[in-house]
Amino acid sequence: MPRPSCLLLLPVALLALSAAACAPQAMNSTIPTYAVGQVGRLEYGTIVGARPVNLQAPNTGVGAVTGGVAGGVIGSTIGGDWRARAVGGVLGAALGAAGGTLIEGAAGAGYGVEFVVRLDRSGSDVTVVQTNEEGFQVGERVAISLGDRARLIRAAGPAPMAPAPVWR
Repeated sequence: MPRPSCLLLLPVALLALSAAACAPQAMNSTIPTYAVGQVGRLEYGTIVGARPVNLQAPNTGVGAVTGGVAGGVIGSTIGGDWRARAVGGVLGAALGAAGGTLIEGAAGAGYGVEFVVRLDRSGSDVTVVQTNEEGFQVGERVAISLGDRARLIRAAGPAPMAPAPVWR
């Protein structure tokens, strides 16, 4: 029969795993509130290439610290005398830190697409990495919104015609 203190580990582990599963996905249609009302500009072009990429948020260490503290506290409740509680606390902190790091990594992971867009004005190629919930395809005309970050938008209509040269 497991000890009551061991039963404390089960809800903590389940909570940590569910937090990672419920982490918000980075979507291209998600706009940060600070971007509301900011002026951006548009560049038009055609998608000439695309490849899938893995997205990974930087490791901030918050998961390791949180997991280490929680694991240390819970681990210190396991055992009889002070030596057993100390060993349980150290092992719990180590396991909690490792688990917290894994959970933080899983919460910041996702999939995206690196699009190569040939710009109408200059003919140069640029890349934009984003999710592809809009279903963009190679050969499709797009506008690149350049504001708080670059993002692709479906362009309406054919490519604009180049302005006629002005003779002086």
